Amino acid sequence: MSPDTPLRQLGGLTATEFLRDYWQRKPLLIRGAFPDFESPLDPNDLAGLACEEGVEARLVDMHGANGSWQIHEGPFNDETFSTLPERDWTLLVQAVDHYVPEVAELLEHFTFVPRWRLDDIMISYAPPGGNVGPHVDQYDVFLLQGSGQRHWQLGGHVSEDAPIIEGIDLKILRHFEVDASQDWVLEPGDMLYLPPGIAHHGVSRTDDCLTYSIGFRAPSADEAITSFADYVGEHQPASHRYSDAAMTPPADPGEVNDEALSRMRSLILETLDDPTQLAQWFGRVMTQPKYVDQLVPTESPTDTQALVVELQAGQSLERTPGSRFAWRRLDDASATLFVDGDGIDCALPLARHLASDAPITDALLTYADAAALLASLVDRGSLAWPLDDDQIVEDME
Repeated sequence: MSPDTPLRQLGGLTATEFLRDYWQRKPLLIRGAFPDFESPLDPNDLAGLACEEGVEARLVDMHGANGSWQIHEGPFNDETFSTLPERDWTLLVQAVDHYVPEVAELLEHFTFVPRWRLDDIMISYAPPGGNVGPHVDQYDVFLLQGSGQRHWQLGGHVSEDAPIIEGIDLKILRHFEVDASQDWVLEPGDMLYLPPGIAHHGVSRTDDCLTYSIGFRAPSADEAITSFADYVGEHQPASHRYSDAAMTPPADPGEVNDEALSRMRSLILETLDDPTQLAQWFGRVMTQPKYVDQLVPTESPTDTQALVVELQAGQSLERTPGSRFAWRRLDDASATLFVDGDGIDCALPLARHLASDAPITDALLTYADAAALLASLVDRGSLAWPLDDDQIVEDME
């Protein structure tokens, strides 16, 4: 799709216009971003997911037994929900797109931003009055109203050191001044875009208030520097060290002088200033899965020939929910395919295909080593055969 095509989910703006004028700059309210939107799951479904082992879920109780703004970590059970009051609490379930394919399909409406920038879709449920307090996020987010109504108030940019309420596990702003021009009630299908650093407060106005939060990855500087330094360090030979050949005699043997610092600075900058290593590290770090244990390797290696037979018989492979794919061109014919934190060199068209949402069929077998690559991705858990109905019933039991 052309970047100059008007997009309904952006209120008729083109991708070019949105990224130029709003992305990481200012909020945008989009009425009817998803017309006639029907939530793929209801509050009971969300509560059931929050009871599953391995699913990241939290309950925020404004008036808990041990004080205000109490947080409880999942997994929960039926008793947990039966004892909750009629209002003023919130259930937050992270990465619902990893478990519900219909929720994952929503991500395809946000590919005007690179796929590797997408993090996950968190869904919150709240009865009347439920909220998590006025706060600030350090990442971009689209807040799509799934059902019910939520009252959103914005308060403009807030510095990182803004005072927060102490003694609780939430970073709730101590002072929140509402911008009267940014005070809205969202209905199902309405969506609000917020760039990083904008103070906001959303309160449920009705029963069965579901809000979908489509969040984006943005590594902090300290995370990036540490991760890149570790990656580069692992690829350095032991002989690449500080050296000071032809140095002048020191005026004082105990002094760390400017010449020594200059030599060390040159060593570090020379090591880090490598575009190829930067690209390889970046592709890996931005495709790392949110939950590593969600990728389940096969118990035994996949038979490549058997895989070919299955594909030629009309079967297709699926990308595992939560797996992340991206690619970077190496030359006119080849690329590095980044998959779940790893990098694999292969044919450029093959890498582009696998990093898209296109079906994975026998058409890919025309590329050299495609079968072996697909088998290895199945082995690591990044690709899988679709479950048949019997398997789905078995998993549910």
